[in-house]
Amino acid sequence: MAERRQDIAARLKELREIEGLSAEAVAQALGVSPAEYAAWEAGQADVPASALHDAARVLKADLTELLTGEAPRMRIFSVTRKGGGVAVERRKDYRYRSLAANFAGRKVDVFEVTVPPDAGASGAHANAHPGQEFDYVLEGRLRVRIHGNELTLETGDCVYFDSNHGHAMEALDGKPARFLAMIV
Repeated sequence: MAERRQDIAARLKELREIEGLSAEAVAQALGVSPAEYAAWEAGQADVPASALHDAARVLKADLTELLTGEAPRMRIFSVTRKGGGVAVERRKDYRYRSLAANFAGRKVDVFEVTVPPDAGASGAHANAHPGQEFDYVLEGRLRVRIHGNELTLETGDCVYFDSNHGHAMEALDGKPARFLAMIV
């Protein structure tokens, strides 16, 4: 994972330089401190998945390009087979797989997210990013905290929300929870 972190860090820096932006300007656009952003570019810290999503937007790149170094090429349709997709291991609490990474110009990022049962043991970490999010629970039970509200979702339940507000997910019952996340 450290090698993957270094690869993403190098692409982050390269794309920023191509756009002619300072590290401080990108940090400000992402709502993080210049020191935190510098640690991401140096490969010294993991970049949260939501920050990667936002960085791709700020740097006028595709998230797939930032993650893999390759631009998506499919323009009419893209198939992701069972167990496939691009792994996005950017946050220790959750495991992500990008399910539409090969489609160029997509308007929505789609992820399968797995929350391990111990991810919320020390309190679920709140996350926020521009746009809206739709989450559909595929397996397990999930506690969702959104802007001071707490919801419990069962398999088959879903939630749509303004993702500019802090939100966090926690698996319940000592079992992992899996959900489909669409970020618009």
